[in-house]
Amino acid sequence: MQQQQRVTRQRTIILEELRKVTTHPTADEVYAMVRQRLPRISLGTVYRNLDLLAEQGEILKIESAGHCKRFDGNAHPHQHARCQKCGWMADIMRSVPVPDTRHILLSGFTITGVRLEFDGLCDACAPSI
Repeated sequence: MQQQQRVTRQRTIILEELRKVTTHPTADEVYAMVRQRLPRISLGTVYRNLDLLAEQGEILKIESAGHCKRFDGNAHPHQHARCQKCGWMADIMRSVPVPDTRHILLSGFTITGVRLEFDGLCDACAPSI
């Protein structure tokens, strides 16, 4: 039986601050944002609450090999584009067809979801032509 988590003021503020932005901040960036309202909050508290909010489905934790974890206040299914150079991320505003996994058979593995992320270069990092 899963224990019900108490909603703390800190967690509420972390969620409010994350939902104000579309920049997909790292935990350190969320920490800097939250410290404006809660100057005494610790980085560890922010990390723990971000993980808990992601486990509860309130936010998305975006993890890719070789990149810092980023967090998204929009927990609804959607795709992202990521700059390969600086790590900047943006939401894909139009729905992109996701592969149908019902017919994919992989011995010893059950597919539970699909995450589609587009790689490229943001305008600031793209080479001048």
